[in-house]
Amino acid sequence: MSARMAREIKLLTTEPPPGVCAWPVNDRCDEISAQVQGPKGTVYEKGVFTLSVHIPPRYPFEPPQVRFITPVYHPNIDSGGRICLDILNMPPKGAWRPALNISTVLASIGLLLADPNPEDGLMTEVAAEYKLNRAAFDMKARQMTEKHAVEPKESTAVRRDAEGAVEKHVATPSAAATPAEPASALPDPGCQVMVDRS
Repeated sequence: MSARMAREIKLLTTEPPPGVCAWPVNDRCDEISAQVQGPKGTVYEKGVFTLSVHIPPRYPFEPPQVRFITPVYHPNIDSGGRICLDILNMPPKGAWRPALNISTVLASIGLLLADPNPEDGLMTEVAAEYKLNRAAFDMKARQMTEKHAVEPKESTAVRRDAEGAVEKHVATPSAAATPAEPASALPDPGCQVMVDRS
């Protein structure tokens, strides 16, 4: 593992951006799983969205490859989870530069959820709906979030007991809540991003 990736993974696990939780998959430095909490006040606010992050061999001179595992209805995210975000692409069309890092990328994806860019839509029909029929877009985005990104209270939850110790309660999650997510990619028990739905 490069010194830079060691620093980045330590930063991600100890001081993640607000609303983000991330951890290496099987202790690998080139595969990271992350969860982004839906921003408050948006159609995604009740959701927790899982993403995969692949670190290419030439990182940081190439951007990480990030995609949503959790389905999301959004003008800039397609049905395969690919994300239209300038910092995920190389110049001249993109804005990636080596000074950026994984924390910045995940924080930017959270901002993209809060503020879609329909003028640069990856899904043209969804972008048009966002611009021309916002009520229909909001309804579909909420429905997809509730179907795929909202875990029932009985499923995975991390909470603190009266003494402050972390309790982890795990039931079998629904297939919709964690599509194609390997068991080895479960979050670290110390992750603080889980939403308290009590």
